[in-house]
Amino acid sequence: MLDTEKNAPLDAAAAASAAFAAVEGQAFPDDVFTAPQLRWAVIGCGVIANQMAESLALAGRTLSGVANRTRDKAVAFAERHHVARVYDTVEELYADPSIDAIYVTTPHNTHIRYLRAALAAGKHVLCEKSITLNAAELEEARAIAREHGVVLMDATTILHMPLYRELLRRANAGEFGRMNLAQLNFGSYKEYGDLTNRFYNINLAGGAMLDIGVYALSLMRLFMASQPNEVVSLGNLCETGVDVAGGIVCRNAEGQLGVVSLTLHSKQPKRAVISFDSCYVEVSEYPRADTATIVWTADGRRETVSAGTEGYALCYEMADLERAVAGDAEAAGLIDVAADVMELMTRLRADWGVVYPEER
Repeated sequence: MLDTEKNAPLDAAAAASAAFAAVEGQAFPDDVFTAPQLRWAVIGCGVIANQMAESLALAGRTLSGVANRTRDKAVAFAERHHVARVYDTVEELYADPSIDAIYVTTPHNTHIRYLRAALAAGKHVLCEKSITLNAAELEEARAIAREHGVVLMDATTILHMPLYRELLRRANAGEFGRMNLAQLNFGSYKEYGDLTNRFYNINLAGGAMLDIGVYALSLMRLFMASQPNEVVSLGNLCETGVDVAGGIVCRNAEGQLGVVSLTLHSKQPKRAVISFDSCYVEVSEYPRADTATIVWTADGRRETVSAGTEGYALCYEMADLERAVAGDAEAAGLIDVAADVMELMTRLRADWGVVYPEER
């Protein structure tokens, strides 16, 4: 079959299902969960919560509890995934001493409410992207976590995939030379008709920035020496007041550039190219990628780098939180990258005039 005849990349939900199917029945790697095991509960019963439960099952583990706004959905979720306990309220969950960690999988604009209470109750929290609406909320949540001696972690997959850990290891060792430019595309086609759906609904913190921009900006920031201090951009808004497309160019004190394009109106390859003095690194479908290509400047040689497995993406997130709780400084430091990204997203939305009801 010619390359031009191959199917285009699947949408996120279908791609995740395919990734799970690819590892189902395989022996689970013994190098994923390396820290002492925590007892997990989840808030929410949507797509990500189901993926979380399925991910734990791959490792022979199960969730200890679930809470959801609609109890019937929580009961059905518990039956499907063999969850030990359904809580009538989130307050019951916070008060349960048998739960160590909570994964918050609800819509963006509800996160801070759950973070405040869960962290104050002494629970470690892994929170789905975008971790909060804005930088002020994230700093508030981090302060509560510090006060109560617990770990707060952003679940953006970019921060946790072993592929990026390996590429960063090599980059930081000087193997690639200086990083000069990061170029990232992310385009999704979300039907523009029903503006009450979550992608275009300002009351559900819709828009491209918090939904897909977080991936591109997280990958860009990972490979930059410092946070960008110069930013120019253009953003397109729809009539609901959320951003639907954007072009972003940023530069840090070291002169490293980031160029990002986002859209909810057109399908684009999720493609990242990180350019160094000695090579460029290209990653396709980068949010949960497990393979990259390095093209070396001197001779055009192409090197394939593989690390981790796409189907275990959520396992890597939970494993990083468990590592951070056990005292791993690298895992604990991931929240600093998340904070830089949130500051950048907050600045960009302010420039574009995207203001959510909770921010007024």
